[in-house]
Amino acid sequence: MIVESRYNGPPGSGNGGWSAGVFAGAYDPDRPVEVTLRRPPPLDTPLTLTDGDVYDPDGQLVAEVRPAGDPPAPVPPVDPATARAASAGYPGLRDHPFPGCYVCGPEHPDGLRIFPGRLPDGRTAAAWRTPPRVTAPTVWAALDCPGGWAVIAPGRPYVLGRIAVTLDVLPGPGEECVVTGAVVSAEGRLAVVHTSLHDDAGRLLGRARATWVALPPTPRP
Repeated sequence: MIVESRYNGPPGSGNGGWSAGVFAGAYDPDRPVEVTLRRPPPLDTPLTLTDGDVYDPDGQLVAEVRPAGDPPAPVPPVDPATARAASAGYPGLRDHPFPGCYVCGPEHPDGLRIFPGRLPDGRTAAAWRTPPRVTAPTVWAALDCPGGWAVIAPGRPYVLGRIAVTLDVLPGPGEECVVTGAVVSAEGRLAVVHTSLHDDAGRLLGRARATWVALPPTPRP
């Protein structure tokens, strides 16, 4: 397994959702699994999977992959127009902890460009047109950042710690979709979020449960 450099998250490491999707596919592509990241996934580095554990060439544990429990309840969708309006207010366009992120970074030259903005009820929503090639890791990636942006605040970045995905239907290339995220709980440095992916008619395509970990606050100018 290799997480290619174009699928980056924070500088020098793989996007958590994409990386987890790669690990999940190597473990069991046919059933829901949960991936716990133990260190930032390295880029362009051969990784091995042994009994559900992902290791780098130096033998350091990168991630643990296990069967998932029951899938989360879907986050209710919104219509595409509402999602596009929310995306226009995406706070990461003005202040992003990792602007080169493959999924939600406005500075990534070839990313998914999923820009989740807040809805009045606190959920996030984003409009997303799928790329010409869609794989399971693509959906894992799409279900990653929109949940995080339900808790990310200026000067308070979070990173993905754990994610479990249920992929109901793989979307087609160039399909218009809506991603929604919601906070389930937040205590201390940990936040549990749910994220869902629907097509433009409201059909559920996939859902995720994730734990995000707050990094130390960054100084504000």
